[in-house]
Amino acid sequence: MSCAEPPLAFFTPANDEERGELSAFFDVSLDLLVIRDIHGFVIRVSPSWQRTLGWSPEEILGTRLLDLVHPDDLPDTKDSAVEVENRRLGDPIHGHINRYRHKDGHYLTVEWRAQRLGDYVYGVARDVTERVAAEQALREAKAAAVAANVAKSDFLANMSHEIRTPLNGVIGIVDALSRTQLTPEQTEMVELIRGSGVTLERLVSDILDVSKIEAGQLDLEARAFDLDEALEPLSVVKTRAVDKGLSFTVNRTAEARGVFVGDSTRIRQVLGNLLSNAIKFTTQGGITVDIAVETVSDAPRLTIAVEDTGIGFDADHAARLFERFNQADGTITRRFGGTGLGLSICRSLVGMMDGEISATSTPGKGSCFRFSVPLERGAPVVETGVAPMPMIARALRVLLAEDHPTNQRVVQLILQGQGVEVEIVENGADAVDAFKADEFDLVLMDMQMPVMDGLSATRAIRAVEAASPQRLRVPILMLSANAMDEHRAAGAEAGADGHIAKPITAASLLAGMQDALAA
Repeated sequence: MSCAEPPLAFFTPANDEERGELSAFFDVSLDLLVIRDIHGFVIRVSPSWQRTLGWSPEEILGTRLLDLVHPDDLPDTKDSAVEVENRRLGDPIHGHINRYRHKDGHYLTVEWRAQRLGDYVYGVARDVTERVAAEQALREAKAAAVAANVAKSDFLANMSHEIRTPLNGVIGIVDALSRTQLTPEQTEMVELIRGSGVTLERLVSDILDVSKIEAGQLDLEARAFDLDEALEPLSVVKTRAVDKGLSFTVNRTAEARGVFVGDSTRIRQVLGNLLSNAIKFTTQGGITVDIAVETVSDAPRLTIAVEDTGIGFDADHAARLFERFNQADGTITRRFGGTGLGLSICRSLVGMMDGEISATSTPGKGSCFRFSVPLERGAPVVETGVAPMPMIARALRVLLAEDHPTNQRVVQLILQGQGVEVEIVENGADAVDAFKADEFDLVLMDMQMPVMDGLSATRAIRAVEAASPQRLRVPILMLSANAMDEHRAAGAEAGADGHIAKPITAASLLAGMQDALAA
């Protein structure tokens, strides 16, 4: 190994005893020990150099360590050497990682600690090649996982849009059809179609929720709400139970009333899922719901139990019940349908709310699902006496930007009996042109359209208003099959006043318009 000529002065212990101690220390070390002078020339190395890097102590003696460093690591290594040589006593010792050439030509990664004492630098290094490689592999795996999650979220968002767009036509038109004169047989058929559409919409929502939970993108609200709002599924399921010939009993304590602070949407989602399962798996008998608010450690806690007289399940199946894509019995999927996502989502949501969920059951006799979540009491709602403006109160001119013909017709059918004049354009650019040329009371803006998307069109309309101070600000509602929180936030950032998720119903569209016009 070639090198510059070393100095002739070598490090020597003071006496034989010190020489023996130093030799023993060097000989037994598994790490790489080295002593070099201030000029960088090696004075002594441990035998471990040969075991790790292939160089014998005799081959290393008198050489410069920098000659073994990987060329790409030389600048940082030189900076580290200068730091060591100029370090004062008491200063922190900084480590350094670089690559050293093995005698056979390949490189190993080593981690250094060094300290100067007089004219010598004492260093110890450890082979960390496998550790660094493992850390790099972990970083790459995490990056790949993040990229995969982003790709999956984007895919699911696009799939949501593609599924919800035709589904919007089905549910919207059926909703409009149900409000016309129908024979009893036609009414039954309409209700069957409506039920199938609702099931499809719930399936899409479940898949999106799973994606958001896995990606850590599902956030909880903390707002004041009346508990009746969270218990809304009770009235819907009661009707289904009566239609199925089942009894439906609700036991609610006096304390389980009033205003609380939390996420009513997610509580409603968990309750709705448990009630839906109870209805699905119960053919005779009935369903009992117990609702209570108890104070635990000076904090209110909402507890809801849903008990049915359905098919039930045994203890072995109970252990797997809340797992994703799992159900108590594999044959249940074939007998009753379902994805096995609902209870897994319930467990995740309850856990996010710092709550607990459990299930007990007896095969053939029924099941009881119970969940509890901590809630804070909120201030009573003060009635202001200001009600949302009725849609019938005055004629409205509405600009609808929607490229799908079926969805255009859905909005027309909903609004035609409300004293609303609807002008339709098929893309965002035409919406901006129409807005410039005429006056409207409200804009309904689809998010995904050709030529110009809804977000760009919304920003352009707000720019038109800003350039014409005499024009009143017109409410803009996004109509979107993209139901994720980030899409709602994107609409708000662009200047929209609200977001109505597809599939659109008369109730959701009219309520959204009322809120926007009353704001």
